[in-house]
Amino acid sequence: MNQNIFFIIAILFAVTSCTVDKTDYEAEISTEVTEHFEFTEVLSIDKGEFEIRIEALNGTFYKGYNDIRLKIINTQTNAIINASEVTFLPIMTTTTGNTVSCPHSYNLEYRSENSYYSGYAVFVSESNSSSHWELYLSFTVNNQKHTVTQHVSVAEQANKNLGMTMFTGHDNEQYIIALIAPQKPKIAENELVAGIYKYNQAQNESETFPDPSQFSYSEADGYTLLLDPRMPEPSMGNHSSLHNQDLTQQSDGLYYGVVNYTMTGNWTLNFMLQDQNAQLVKGTAVSTDFTPGIEGEKSELYIDILF
Repeated sequence: MNQNIFFIIAILFAVTSCTVDKTDYEAEISTEVTEHFEFTEVLSIDKGEFEIRIEALNGTFYKGYNDIRLKIINTQTNAIINASEVTFLPIMTTTTGNTVSCPHSYNLEYRSENSYYSGYAVFVSESNSSSHWELYLSFTVNNQKHTVTQHVSVAEQANKNLGMTMFTGHDNEQYIIALIAPQKPKIAENELVAGIYKYNQAQNESETFPDPSQFSYSEADGYTLLLDPRMPEPSMGNHSSLHNQDLTQQSDGLYYGVVNYTMTGNWTLNFMLQDQNAQLVKGTAVSTDFTPGIEGEKSELYIDILF
């Protein structure tokens, strides 16, 4: 895998002031921030006697975190198949032939109550003229393994509260942090949810493609994500807020904390990531000084949001 591809350049959002007389944030919120709760079909794949249906929120794969639901249908009976060893591997290929994956659930988990396979993918880049994404799927029915390869489109994430960042830590490991919730924050204390993932460097090159061991990520277990939210606009003086809580990992593998937004506008979530031994992996402390008229200082590890 070409390691340089890990460092995808993030799209820079236009910087606007959070003062009411300069920007109508109510209008911006109403047009740009849409909450999605319904899973609808992203694509359907015909595999002879089987049909594979993949669903995601709003029927779209976005750059960043995506919950995924997969169903396998018998095309003769229209019955849902309870297959085994259902795997999911997204791979992006550039025009130069380099390949890279992203954090994902390789072995999908069957949810018997709803008869679908559950997983996630954190797409690190949207589809464009220089790169494209393909899904490599497999499943076993009656001891016979079936494989499917399907091109998919990944859209830019328009919701500026669901950003992500990629970086190399002081431990020389490669990490990805992806925001998951809230989709639409409130002027209040909000539960902040994020996924933190680490790339598993392959020990040996493989002549088989696609070899899952060459594209493996894992959840970063037992870390702590220290949080310092601030409004970096010069007019806001880089002020913070009270009652924020650092993010810690819960039983579902995701990280939960609290961010207190005191007003709408541009906010920066400044982070410091610590490992299981409280050793700093990435991030710098931000000065607590109030700096009106000066653009606010940011940690070396941060994600900008807007609501």
